[in-house]
Parts: sequence; structure tokens; C-alpha cells
Amino acid sequence: MNQYIKLAQDAVEAYIKGRKIIKAPDDLPQEFYNQRAGVFVTIFNNKKLRSCIGTFIATEDNIAAELISNAIAACSRDTRFSKITADELPNLNYEVSILSEPKFVDDIKKLDAKKYGVIVATADGRRGLLLPNLEGVDSVAEQISIASKKGGINIEKDDFELYSFTVEKYK
Repeated sequence: MNQYIKLAQDAVEAYIKGRKIIKAPDDLPQEFYNQRAGVFVTIFNNKKLRSCIGTFIATEDNIAAELISNAIAACSRDTRFSKITADELPNLNYEVSILSEPKFVDDIKKLDAKKYGVIVATADGRRGLLLPNLEGVDSVAEQISIASKKGGINIEKDDFELYSFTVEKYK
């Protein structure tokens, strides 16, 4: 099992079974400890989306801590879904996305919904994000539309900026 996936699974299982927040094990590759990045943890139950929570910029000291924090948030605080239960644990699959630093987009033609994720942001702090290469999202226009709705942004009326990022995805 991939080490990103194992850490997400270990964090979720420890939290669900005993409300325990694990510490990162000492035997992970160095990038887990010496790099910072936004991380999304997506959880599926029998291949159906069950939860997805993450950060687009680092909020923790390193990728390991970011991954653990977001795995716990995904299993317990995604308001679109009920909290994950212990009975579900054997049926869960995980996906971990490590995000690059967001970059300002000055030309929408540079975007590609399969290659880049997008952030739609307004000056008053509203933001919506959509990861790249999602099933059923085939165009940049769809991607921006979904991201803006997630952020409560009306792209017809609100002034907004676009940012893009890439993702290293682990399944």
C-alpha cells in the first residue's frame, strides 16, 4: 500500500475507533517531514464518494501532519456527509492529493481541466476550489462554474481571480 494512503487510512481508523490523533511514524520518506503543501484526502465507500476535505496551502508543519489533519477532517467534518462510522471502515478506499503552490491565472486559455485544479477567489475572501481530472468535469468552464458555486461566487456579477495548481495523486 502506498505510504500516503496508509497514513490517511491509519489516521482515519485511529480516530474513528478511539478518537485518537496519531503521530506520523518515523519511517516515512523525508518529504513527509521536510516539505509543506496543501493536501486533500478523498474517501470512497464501495467506490462512491463518501467525503473529501483538504487545504490548498499548507497549514501544518509538514505534509505528514497536513495529511493526518485532513484525513481526520474528512472522516468527521465534511458537512455534505454524515460522519464515517466504524462499520464502514472495511469498505473504505482513499485518495490523497498533494497540491502545488497556487499560481495566478492571467489567461483562461492556459487552463486545462484534466491537468490543473482551479481556485476561484474574491477580494472579500470567498473561495471555491476544484481538483483537476474529476470524473464528469470535462471543460474549464464546468470546472470554474462548480468551483465558483462551492465558494458562493456569482461569476456573472462578482469580481474574481483565478488560480491554478497541479496535483500529485495517490490511490
